Amino acid sequence: MTESTKKPAVVVQGSGLNALGVIRSLAPERVAVRLVDRHEAGPAIHSRYAKSQLYRCQDADADDALIRALQSAAQEFDAPPVLLLTQEAAVAAVSKHRAQLAGTFRVELPDADTVADLTDKQRFQRRAEALGFPVPRAVYVDDDVRSASTLTYPCILKPARKSEHWERTYKKAYRFESFADLETFWRGVEHKPPFIVQEWIEGGDADVYFTLVQRGADGTRVAFTGRKIRQWPPLVGGTASCMPAPDVAAELDELTHRFFDAVGLIGLASMEYKRDSRNGRFVMVEPTIARTDYQEEVATLNGVNLVQAAYRSIAGLKPTPQRPAPSPAIWRDATSDENAKAANPGAEFPAAAVGMRVIDAVFRTDDPGPWLQSQYSRVRGRLRRMFR
Repeated sequence: MTESTKKPAVVVQGSGLNALGVIRSLAPERVAVRLVDRHEAGPAIHSRYAKSQLYRCQDADADDALIRALQSAAQEFDAPPVLLLTQEAAVAAVSKHRAQLAGTFRVELPDADTVADLTDKQRFQRRAEALGFPVPRAVYVDDDVRSASTLTYPCILKPARKSEHWERTYKKAYRFESFADLETFWRGVEHKPPFIVQEWIEGGDADVYFTLVQRGADGTRVAFTGRKIRQWPPLVGGTASCMPAPDVAAELDELTHRFFDAVGLIGLASMEYKRDSRNGRFVMVEPTIARTDYQEEVATLNGVNLVQAAYRSIAGLKPTPQRPAPSPAIWRDATSDENAKAANPGAEFPAAAVGMRVIDAVFRTDDPGPWLQSQYSRVRGRLRRMFR
């Protein structure tokens, strides 16, 4: 029997740009892929590389509904499929129900304590400080915001843990120039999750770096270090465009693996950094663990297929050699990137990015469905606004 006939299928949780990059990265394996998500508008649903399975749920039932949907998807296959996650809430749910899923999936997941420590921003902060890694000064804010008055401003505020209500109502993070501004905002928030408030690290969007890793339980390690070009919203948002950063890869790869060694982490993960524009020092911002990062595909586009490496590690297959891309590439979420450029036209554009080929996160000639659906949705939206 050949290796190809033994290879397990894959269940990918999510259907957004993150999941789209994952299923495209899995294409070389030529295995069956199922997408499981509760949202019907995700671009990955329209890709030719996977079949989707949507489910319905209420927020109060979100974890249990996800687990039931994953179990249902796994039943389509004769052998346990590989499970890949793309969202933080799913990581928490799968970690919580790992015993229930044992035997249903093949998965590389850190132990429950590590998941809890590294998906909670306060606990990550304490862990990194205790281990002596570079993180900005920060305080935890729950019922009393006055502890944030001890920090040096400007500062950035964000929920300490995943909050569905916060994501529906507010931005990912907020920057405040003074404690008085932060206090005013905090008092206006009706349903307050626990927050972490960090001292601002000087620099722009192009000073944000990241190291994406796959750390197999078998000891295999693969890493890719990149740099953001723009974020949306500017300064406090998610990745709008990014590029490889080979000039700092050795330094950040080593620092990232050293931290993950210290906490005993396996599986897919990443660490975000910001380089302080005043002194050039890299500071850890936050980790992503047990799932792919939003811009994970930038590694694949540049010859480092971390998703494929994770699949082969989990499936017990031999690693595939990583082949550098013939030329470096920028990964771009076009809509977010245009918004970011319009909002901050004077922002730094890295000199290394000039002339670099740009690959759209949605549009691909060999997988046109997601882009065609996005254009259809855009035209339909315009027509609705015209004929209101």
